[in-house]
Amino acid sequence: MGRGPTSAADGRSGAPTPPLLPGGYDPADYAGTVARAAEAAGVSPVLLMTVLHNEAYKPHHPLLELLWQWWKPGASFGVANMHRAAFESVRRAHGLSGRWQDLRDDPAFAVRVAALHLGDLDRVLPRRHVRQYSRDELLALGYNAGERNMRAFARGVPPGPMARSYLRRFRACRSRAADALADGGRPRGTDAVAG
Repeated sequence: MGRGPTSAADGRSGAPTPPLLPGGYDPADYAGTVARAAEAAGVSPVLLMTVLHNEAYKPHHPLLELLWQWWKPGASFGVANMHRAAFESVRRAHGLSGRWQDLRDDPAFAVRVAALHLGDLDRVLPRRHVRQYSRDELLALGYNAGERNMRAFARGVPPGPMARSYLRRFRACRSRAADALADGGRPRGTDAVAG
């Protein structure tokens, strides 16, 4: 009921649709998708999975997101909770044929676009930055607050209350995200130590 893989015939990628009922959504359901998308985009799968955990505060079923958008037209879409401006930037940069609304209907596409966005942010983040934030923390802040703010935080400009709250949740979700990948995905670098 909404959690099984979609068929190839409907044009979707096979990732499970988030449940309609509250409390049933778990980003760990996308561990394999996260691992593949992160590897293809050249970003940390733990970073990407932590972003999904951080963005899990609202239901992500396509019908609920459609209703939410009706009430709040500027709302973000998909399991990665991406705003239209960020999506359009990624779409143009990577020549994606999908539409912003596809984030709502195709979880695997939403994860892939989030991974590409994090990769884009990583390319513009200065290699040297203030020590109080890890690179992944700055990338997560960039995902949440935008590229310009991410660069300012990297220079030492203190984040505002919303960005600080996002960072606190990001730090709290990190071990749960790593556990989800260890249980269901194949994070980069584990093949070499498997024996």
